Amino acid sequence: QVQLAESGGGLVQPGGSLRLSCTASISHFSTYPMGWYRQAPGKRREWVAYFFVSGYTGYATSVKGRFTISRDNAKNAVYLQMNSLKPEDTAVYFCNQYPSPFDSWGLGTQVTVSS
Repeated sequence: QVQLAESGGGLVQPGGSLRLSCTASISHFSTYPMGWYRQAPGKRREWVAYFFVSGYTGYATSVKGRFTISRDNAKNAVYLQMNSLKPEDTAVYFCNQYPSPFDSWGLGTQVTVSS
């Protein structure tokens, strides 16, 4: 069973930055397209960014230009650099395969943007 573990969240003021990390306990991690998702209170989970095996990346319109996804296949890790954070970015952030997530999800990491 795939195990995903996210970390790096916290409380940050508007305009601040955070770097999220995710490690995945799967073999051949480099062959999986990975993404970041988030779920705000009372809302459905939504995708935020993805990193295809080819190296192609994509971003949701709401975060484009502010967030950057990267990965380190040697560490089975994927990262999300978040800059110019806004209150509407407040959510629990998860990583998983994209666009077809594994059945199992990690606990996520809470990001709260507030003054």
